[in-house]
Amino acid sequence: MTGTGQGDRGVQGKQGEQSTEGDSRPRGDRTNEESGRAALGRTLAYLRAKAGKSLAQLAEETAYDKSYLWRLEVGQRLSKRAVMEDLDRYYGTGDLLVRLWTLARKDVYEDRYKEAVRLEASATMMQIYTPGMPGLLQTEDFARATMSPPWFSYEEAELAEEQVAGRMARQQRLAGGSPPDVRFLIDEAALRRPLPDARIWAGQLRRLVEATAQPSLVIQVLPFTSGAHPLMNGGGSLTLLWQADGSAVAYMEGNACGEVFEEQAVVTRYRRIYDRLRDQALSRRDQALSPEDSAAFIKGMWEGHQSWSA
Repeated sequence: MTGTGQGDRGVQGKQGEQSTEGDSRPRGDRTNEESGRAALGRTLAYLRAKAGKSLAQLAEETAYDKSYLWRLEVGQRLSKRAVMEDLDRYYGTGDLLVRLWTLARKDVYEDRYKEAVRLEASATMMQIYTPGMPGLLQTEDFARATMSPPWFSYEEAELAEEQVAGRMARQQRLAGGSPPDVRFLIDEAALRRPLPDARIWAGQLRRLVEATAQPSLVIQVLPFTSGAHPLMNGGGSLTLLWQADGSAVAYMEGNACGEVFEEQAVVTRYRRIYDRLRDQALSRRDQALSPEDSAAFIKGMWEGHQSWSA
């Protein structure tokens, strides 16, 4: 988890100052290959040493806890952006620390994403809510169109191609001999925002229609009439993954951020939210469409698109 900005200010601790005094490199950074978090920590330690400040002095002058500052320097903690903005102002470094923090945050996201993909690969059952088109159901053309827009640089497009390939590889489990049971809860908004390329969009809708007939998959559409719900606050997707031993994790993913939750209390909370979205005991107008109604809804959109684009 990332550190807090205001929440980590307060009574100053006593640990760790001896580990960094007189050494501009944090204890955990002793190799040439360093993560974004290690680079950020090394830079923080260097700037403090260059300014001739002890951790105690820095803590007093910035109002951040001394042990918290030490954990940032040795790469044990990743702060909020506001902390880096404060320290950039303190050291007069422009936006240097904010830029390094952005890279470090990306590293953390990628590590958590890799863990989520690893758990997904061995899951026997999944429940997924997404406000957009689920990655596991995207066609290659759709994935490429949304992940690699025309204005991307050559380097960005190359990276996007790797991501598209990875997404297609993940889908192979759904077509294998022993596919996991997967339930998708897709927001209606995902079906109401077509791609500019009518051919690619038609192919994506056809892929969804085909998926509704796959025995191991259940697809439900969450209509606009269901109203607001808790998962709208983060603007991202929720994936619940069950393993063969019965253990479960929750994975929340937003725009360039993701978090795997293993604590059962948290997993239970997200499972309850998912179940209530799926099976709200309210009037029919307010609940998710049944799998049968969802299949008919998606097929109707596909056929309507074909008629419109013909």
